[in-house]
Amino acid sequence: MKAVVYDNYGSPDVLQIREIAKPVPADNEVLVKVHATTVSSADWRARSLIFPRGFGFMGRLFFGLSRPRQPILGTELSGAIEAIGKDVRDFKVGERVFAFTGARMGCHVEYKCFAESGPIARKPDNLSYEQAAALSFGGMASIAFLRRAKIKAGDKVLVNGASGAVGAAAVQLAKHFGAEVTGVCSTANVELVRSLGADSVIDYKHADFTTNGETYDIILDSVGTAPFSRSQRSLKEGGRLLLVHGTLSDLLGSPWASMSTGKKVIAGPHIPPQEELHLLARLAESGALKPVIDHQYPLEQIASAHRRVDSGRKRGSVVVTVP
Repeated sequence: MKAVVYDNYGSPDVLQIREIAKPVPADNEVLVKVHATTVSSADWRARSLIFPRGFGFMGRLFFGLSRPRQPILGTELSGAIEAIGKDVRDFKVGERVFAFTGARMGCHVEYKCFAESGPIARKPDNLSYEQAAALSFGGMASIAFLRRAKIKAGDKVLVNGASGAVGAAAVQLAKHFGAEVTGVCSTANVELVRSLGADSVIDYKHADFTTNGETYDIILDSVGTAPFSRSQRSLKEGGRLLLVHGTLSDLLGSPWASMSTGKKVIAGPHIPPQEELHLLARLAESGALKPVIDHQYPLEQIASAHRRVDSGRKRGSVVVTVP
């Protein structure tokens, strides 16, 4: 089968399409024929080793000091089940599914095995393979942070970076939980963020949310431009700052900020329960969660897909189709 492999860190040019062995499902596994996957900011960081300030060495330790420990990128996919192990009971051959591997990656392939109890769920019928592939990365990251913040109906929530994969999902999920949502984005993305359900939208090129006098119960920063030092005046007493993207000093300083100000900083990775994948599927099926697709590329143009992510200008997800 075809797989996108990289042996060295660097630009998108390090990516190569190679033939590798097709996996065989174990007794408790299903074999998925992949129809679509994505290139996410996680893939960009793993390939380039560009991390928020202070995380460079830890990033190398995690991904591999001298060369990639996991040579196949990709955190999410969608496809159809081609074969099942003899002990599988919950899935059948032919069923359409989507799945999320997260930091384990390995989705830029033609075929992928998953344990039936693993991070895999049936694809909503109203989503294409491309849309389903773009459901997990932003959705799982957003829901993990919003759960940690104990979001509830009536909360005022601000999403900084509301047009990216995480931000677009966060706007919609916060609305699902009954919050009043403000999105922050560039001029070009104001209408997109409004269409996702944001009650108000701030164009950061013309206004600064930290100086407008508004305060929020939750601020989710998905792009790393709203650290606690900048955002604390915009948080209510007991408010929570969710640093999806932050520096090492932001992470190390979060306990002190939480203890000394009455406002909580929530940072660092967190793996949400696999059951949340099924929630994302239900919300997508009901229309409450709509994946946003920026561009689509065939597998043969995987380097171009990476360059689009590298540009920092994508809206939602960059999808790669697997013929």
